[in-house]
Amino acid sequence: MIQVALEPCYVLHARSYRESSLLLETFSRDHGRVGLVARGARGSRSRWRNLLQPFRPLLLSWNMRGELGTLTGAEQVASPPAAQGEALFCGLYVNELLLRSLHRSDPHPDLFESYRSLLTDLATVPQLQPVLRVFEMELLESLGLGLQLQTEHGTGAPISPEARYRYVPESGPVRIESAAAHHHNDRTLEVSGEALLALRDHQIDERHLRELKRLMRSVLQFHLGDKPLKTLSLFH
Repeated sequence: MIQVALEPCYVLHARSYRESSLLLETFSRDHGRVGLVARGARGSRSRWRNLLQPFRPLLLSWNMRGELGTLTGAEQVASPPAAQGEALFCGLYVNELLLRSLHRSDPHPDLFESYRSLLTDLATVPQLQPVLRVFEMELLESLGLGLQLQTEHGTGAPISPEARYRYVPESGPVRIESAAAHHHNDRTLEVSGEALLALRDHQIDERHLRELKRLMRSVLQFHLGDKPLKTLSLFH
């Protein structure tokens, strides 16, 4: 049995389990995604009642035997960001994205810090879409599926801000001039070099938002499969 004490965590998802317990999917700093049973957490006398919710910065303790652990302690270490409206939907989208993409017990400490910063940004910055695009990029990098944002595929030439590309998820950006004959019916991954460089440098302007959103949706779908994310329907 593995015992973990006071691990920085966020709850990604919680659902009822048996009569009075919760089944939690959490994202921890040093242990990655962890499934936990919080026994009696829905009971009226539970010390964890109303605590084990998404977006709250927590210190969790648990005993792990097999695939699921048993929660033994939970403390909130700070007030959660005051996300509401679109920011709340964005947070739920990111949580589902993490659930779909992370394997259990696979640590991603850098991504954990990116997630922590993202939650603060969602509650404070006026433009939410740029921070979402950057987080999606960082998620892919953490999974070993990082975007090619330095050079063109095939030629090795630096990405040109004046050029247009079709982004091939397996290999990277291909200039339209060399790819048009083979991909003339597929425009879903077409993107400007200027937008690719803006994403690379975390300097996304409003004029880049539409094409980068389309790009990231396509690349994520390629890696995650065709099953749609449920939270995307909230945006529609």
